[in-house]
Amino acid sequence: MTALNPLQRALPARARLAPARLAAMAVQALVDEAMLTPKPGLVDMRGSGAHHDLSWLLMCRSAHALQPAFLQMAEAGACIADPVLLRRRIGAIGRSAEAAMMAATGGVNTHRGAIWALGLLVTAAARPAAGADAQVIAGIAGQLAAIDDPGAPASTGNKGEQACRTHGVGGARGQARAGFPAVIDAALPMLRLARARGDAEPQARVNALLAVMATLDDTCLLARGGRKAMASTQAGARRVLACGGIATPLGRAALRALETRMRRLHVSPGGAADLLAAALLLDRIEPTQD
Repeated sequence: MTALNPLQRALPARARLAPARLAAMAVQALVDEAMLTPKPGLVDMRGSGAHHDLSWLLMCRSAHALQPAFLQMAEAGACIADPVLLRRRIGAIGRSAEAAMMAATGGVNTHRGAIWALGLLVTAAARPAAGADAQVIAGIAGQLAAIDDPGAPASTGNKGEQACRTHGVGGARGQARAGFPAVIDAALPMLRLARARGDAEPQARVNALLAVMATLDDTCLLARGGRKAMASTQAGARRVLACGGIATPLGRAALRALETRMRRLHVSPGGAADLLAAALLLDRIEPTQD
């Protein structure tokens, strides 16, 4: 018997989450990521990290400006049966969302990658087949990401896109098409492991970020510092986790050393931050499973 495509089958597992609730969850995930402290190289409550044009307040303003787009994407996921038409629709919404972000931030790119990642996930979570299982939702999002969007420009000129071409990595598009392995196999397991061993919630979330940083070919890092900076950052993140994470004295010392290196290199793991927000979104959705 041929397996049904999860984009097309309908399961009676639970009543779907309302699009408005999914949109609110996505916004809250972005706000939580922006305010999480300490984050090496990234905007947090202490300052702007490696960025000169960002602040946590600006990141939060941007997150709230994206709520209408996330709502529209979730509504599309719930209502449009045909995957090709759905992909075209959410692509158009995503481009409008980017314009709304730029209007809210005065032209600063705060969440371009997050629009892509969280937009796909809220769309997927609203599908009749989705349930509330993170891996299933990520898989549906991956299938949507693999569908070509005829409205997308052939080239955007964005730094992440250029880094993908220069360094031969998949970037945000590759992560999405693969079903977000950095979220499913790194961020979420570390988040839950850290909680289980007694880490405070902010510590668990920082450790989840570090788990992504430890392996991700982060195009934000590559664009700013190249392969050398990325390798140094990955090694530093692995060192923090090997010391037991930031809940331990050794882990905190390793984190300070990592931050010092990243400041010197002037690099930021923006791709990892987007995927942490995606993990926080899926972590919120899963407890709704009956």
